[in-house]
Amino acid sequence: MIKLALIDVDGTLHGAGGVHPRVWDAADRARARGLHLGICTGRSGVGAALDYAKRLDPGGLHIFDSGAVILGGDGAVHRAASLPQPLCAQVLSLALAEDLELELYTAEGGYYVRRETPDILQHARMLRRTVEVADLARPPGTPVRVQFVAREGAAWARARAATLALDGVDLHEAGAPTMPGLVFASVTARGVSKLTAAHQVAGHYGLLDLSRVAMAGDGDNDLDLIRAAGLGIAMGNAPGHVRAAADRVVGHVDEAGLADALDAL
Repeated sequence: MIKLALIDVDGTLHGAGGVHPRVWDAADRARARGLHLGICTGRSGVGAALDYAKRLDPGGLHIFDSGAVILGGDGAVHRAASLPQPLCAQVLSLALAEDLELELYTAEGGYYVRRETPDILQHARMLRRTVEVADLARPPGTPVRVQFVAREGAAWARARAATLALDGVDLHEAGAPTMPGLVFASVTARGVSKLTAAHQVAGHYGLLDLSRVAMAGDGDNDLDLIRAAGLGIAMGNAPGHVRAAADRVVGHVDEAGLADALDAL
């Protein structure tokens, strides 16, 4: 029996029109039956993402920043894995070399960029956050994640290859239905991921492994956890290789596919 369901945000919980009302009703029913629910996202745990966590399961634990941060539904930090400054500097150099946008997130909830562009400002509105321009080489606070916000093309392809070649970091790529055509590629310290954080959250609930954990997602950054979970759920809008890796495929995010998944659990 599944005891914990972890849920990605963009493309899973949140679609082009926001969160479908049926999803919240299904989440209430699931919680009433004793199922623990947790956000598991590349977003940071502030703004809309934290609001979703509070609404989904206010007493539970939730995974943010691609696994770098675990928060309670009240916003209290249970774990934060920093991204060492030398690694931040290496990624910043790659972004500058290709003139790509880079966001930096800190354990203290900071959200910083080197400049404001239309894509950055639209992303900030989607997150319901205020972004600050700062010197990313000397960020205020403790970095836990940096994120490329890039459009597909030669510049991003070169930066992606160079990032993958760096020693000591992991790259987590995702998209957002409300911002088609953009790649959101998070960089965390090596070994920090949704999968490793899921093991820690499962342990909090007394689960010795992930066999009683379900993961619902739609992107490449969900793939390892979809494969490792006792029940891997892919959204109908997920790419073919993500759907093929899942144990169950549900409807499109904008058709409340997540509500059907929760009711099935």
